[in-house]
Amino acid sequence: MSQGRCYARIVGSVDVVVVSYNSSGELRGCVEPLASLESVHVVVVDNASSDRSLETVADLSVERVALAENGGFGHGCNVGWRKGSAPYVLFLNPDARIDRPSLERMTIVLDSNPTVGAIAPRITHADGTLDFSQRRYPRLRSTYARALFLHRVFPNASWADELVRDPAAYTSPGSPDWVSGACILVRRSVLEEIDGFDEGFFMYCEDIDLCRRIRSAGHEVLFEPEAHVEHLGGASAPRTGLLPVLAASRIRYAQKHRSAAGAFLERVGVGIEATTHLVISKGGMPARKGHAQALRIAVSPTGQS
Repeated sequence: MSQGRCYARIVGSVDVVVVSYNSSGELRGCVEPLASLESVHVVVVDNASSDRSLETVADLSVERVALAENGGFGHGCNVGWRKGSAPYVLFLNPDARIDRPSLERMTIVLDSNPTVGAIAPRITHADGTLDFSQRRYPRLRSTYARALFLHRVFPNASWADELVRDPAAYTSPGSPDWVSGACILVRRSVLEEIDGFDEGFFMYCEDIDLCRRIRSAGHEVLFEPEAHVEHLGGASAPRTGLLPVLAASRIRYAQKHRSAAGAFLERVGVGIEATTHLVISKGGMPARKGHAQALRIAVSPTGQS
């Protein structure tokens, strides 16, 4: 079989799902290279944007889905993957860029390893620096370390942070607890088995939950350094206005995957983090407002806004 035919077989077996929300400035750069690949099915799901994001890709060979309401990132992903039928589904952020060899490399790994349910590439920022996209599951010790800024005092300690910050870990294939949802390739059969993303997470933690459920179903989650993605918006810190959303998601994740006592202690830790960052914040008034809203969520009976 020639290289060209091998490539067509592998890449043609992928549905690409891009969920956009007011992404008009970056969406085309993400989608256009993929839309030009023969037989690749690209689905762009727009979460009720106000900036006419879908119009920027109207001339491309992609399936466009305009949602009337923003049901969250996970909901958009579920709408997208259910539009296709390929055995592999690539979830890609609109501010991320992947090339043909990287997409091919990930599909080859899945073809060769039937026990693998999902795989993610090495991710770099626009300036070429490494994005620490391999992650550890949230644990109480990491929650409290973050709350007390210990992850900054001990940046390389595994107990103090959920990010895998060792550059050496990004030079060879690995199997971290979970990987960033900015770019992840998942078997359709696995998505069907676990019923896709949990739409109860509006934003944040849906990728942690997805990887955890993939592993709980008996499948591996891999990191593949030979595949590369550039993430233009790959900063790990959330925008200040989304801090309460992050707090609610972390609490919900704990309620779903921990004991009642563990979930309660997570809520306390989220509240402590909001308080310490409210007092010591470099983001000025907008950041303090976000941390204050996160604190209100942590102390609310439901853990929601």
